[in-house]
Amino acid sequence: MLASLLMMVSYRPSVLSLLAWQWKRALVFVAAAIVAQTLHEYVGWSHLVVPTLPLAVTGGAIGIFVSFRTNSCYARWWEGRQLWGRLVNASRHFGSQVATSVPAAEAKELVRLQIAYVHLLRCVLREQDPWTDENVVGATTELERATWKGDRNPASAILHREREILVSLANAGTLPELRLLAMDQTLATLLDVQGGCERIKRTPFPRGYAFISDRLILALGMLLPFGMVKDLDWVTIPINLLVCGAFALISEAGRVLEDPFTMFYNGLPLSALSTTIEVNLRQRLGETDVPPLPGPDQNGILM
Repeated sequence: MLASLLMMVSYRPSVLSLLAWQWKRALVFVAAAIVAQTLHEYVGWSHLVVPTLPLAVTGGAIGIFVSFRTNSCYARWWEGRQLWGRLVNASRHFGSQVATSVPAAEAKELVRLQIAYVHLLRCVLREQDPWTDENVVGATTELERATWKGDRNPASAILHREREILVSLANAGTLPELRLLAMDQTLATLLDVQGGCERIKRTPFPRGYAFISDRLILALGMLLPFGMVKDLDWVTIPINLLVCGAFALISEAGRVLEDPFTMFYNGLPLSALSTTIEVNLRQRLGETDVPPLPGPDQNGILM
């Protein structure tokens, strides 16, 4: 599916597409129900019935467990969005500070570096090669790329270079000390945002939650048909698919929200946010030839 690699804004996947997404699990749930019905009706194992009470208790426990995991993963996703919101605001503020406090030549260089910074950070968080990204290449020189390519943290190296420029201006008497302190605080905010993004990226959600929830859902999908087949007959098949499929989709929703920077379902639209920052920064310098602000396409997809 197209949306499987992009940020969904208004795109609404169909029920069939969701089942196709989880077709392996759906097949297991359907097969388990068919086996239960076959054994009960054709083999004559009518005594093979699981009491509904323990199944109901197990289903409730699974619902609580899966919901906790999904909510925790959503908190990571939302924190990532808040961090990039701070990055947008801090970059805009930095652009205004540069445009009003720094000579034109240095202001242009600082804005160029800040544009390179946001695009490079986007690539790093998405595990893409920043040195082949057209936006990073367009905002950096060949010497800068050769220098920063060997750095363990090239994004922070760009911020360090920005601070070096500001300090040199202050030492030359071009930039007042108070304005240097204010701009240094903005750079500290940017570095803090970067650290928050790296913390989310490098700290995966405990694997035990996914392992346990997947095994519990699988067990429920295998046992639930034997609790329903006596009363529901062949209707057991769609009911088992509906109940256990819902648990599986909720669990999978948590998995795809775990990494908010991924190029998968509902990953944050970092390309759109990076381009927005670039446009805002270049307009602060009075440039008019800027990229168009990104928006969702006809399918409701935003990168």
